[in-house]
Amino acid sequence: MPGREDLPSTLRRSSDKAQRTWEKTHDSAVETYGEGERSHRTAFAAVKHQFEKVGDHWEPKGRKGPSDRQAAGGGPERRAPTAGGVDANATKDHLMSVARELDVPGRSSMNKPDLVKAIQKANDRATRKARGD
Repeated sequence: MPGREDLPSTLRRSSDKAQRTWEKTHDSAVETYGEGERSHRTAFAAVKHQFEKVGDHWEPKGRKGPSDRQAAGGGPERRAPTAGGVDANATKDHLMSVARELDVPGRSSMNKPDLVKAIQKANDRATRKARGD
């Protein structure tokens, strides 16, 4: 199936459940939309509904639902910035614990939007490192 071959590296380092979510959604989207960016976006949207990116992999969220304004609004005509897999709708306490896990410097003085940006940067760094970039 195409989903297994197209599985992003961050999902390869994630749980079987996250991988299955990507694969099933991707394969269904390919049947509906054809292979390409739209199928990948659809699969990531499904993953982001149940998982959040922490470092170089995806971990289950405490609750299911949209992870940021773009995911909540949906659709290409309603473009809003995404948080790159960070659950921007999580509580500040949760974001603080993720930042602590990623050893984000200065996290104690950050507000919620700053924590989201800092976690996103830390995630990107961890993913680059895991890929060997």
